[in-house]
Amino acid sequence: MSMISEFKSFAMRGNVVDMAVGIVIGGAFGKIVSSFVADVLMPPIGLALGGVDFSDLAITLKDAEGEAAAVMMKYGVFIQTIIDFLIIAFAIFLVVKAMNAVKKKEEEAPPAPPKPSKEEELLTEIRDALRAR
Repeated sequence: MSMISEFKSFAMRGNVVDMAVGIVIGGAFGKIVSSFVADVLMPPIGLALGGVDFSDLAITLKDAEGEAAAVMMKYGVFIQTIIDFLIIAFAIFLVVKAMNAVKKKEEEAPPAPPKPSKEEELLTEIRDALRAR
């Protein structure tokens, strides 16, 4: 089998395609949540805390010198990233919880009735034979 045909059979497997779709959708979802946190959630929180802009919160470790930029520890951006993560983790938790609930309902389907014992089968045959007379 040539390398190209082997790669094609690998890439066209169902779970590889599903994984690729999940990664693309997850990346897009991450961008939506990041925008939500940075543009919708953090401005009111910053306003409530006295007009703080979290993206500007930083500690300057070394001032700018000439063309070299200042060395800064941007902890405000880190706080936004933590909030992004918590929102994404909570959304994934809700999806997994819903999937588990659906799976549990499928597993709780009523079991098939038990197979009759040999004695019951024999009695059923005797009954049917007596009815046939």
